[in-house]
Amino acid sequence: MHLKKGDQVQVIAGNDRGKRGTVKSAMPSSNRVLVEGVNVRVKHLKRTQQNPQGGRVEKEFPIHASNVLIWSEKAGRGVRTRTVREKGKTVRVGVPCGTRFE
Repeated sequence: MHLKKGDQVQVIAGNDRGKRGTVKSAMPSSNRVLVEGVNVRVKHLKRTQQNPQGGRVEKEFPIHASNVLIWSEKAGRGVRTRTVREKGKTVRVGVPCGTRFE
């Protein structure tokens, strides 16, 4: 997966296209990411002892990792990345701008 928790990303497809946010969690098994402030839906909660009111809660839902790109300040937009091995470590590098994402 080309994304990690804490990455600044830009959404490139879907209803939230153009929005930017931070990756809250990455789910490599399903190839999805949870991005702060993106794909917000209304979830209806049933009444329980912990939540006696019940009601509606706005919640962020995961989106597919292919719909987001890492944000590069140097390029001023979302960029694709490639991986480069340097001194035994794998580093992500932005394709058009050469920005390193460690």
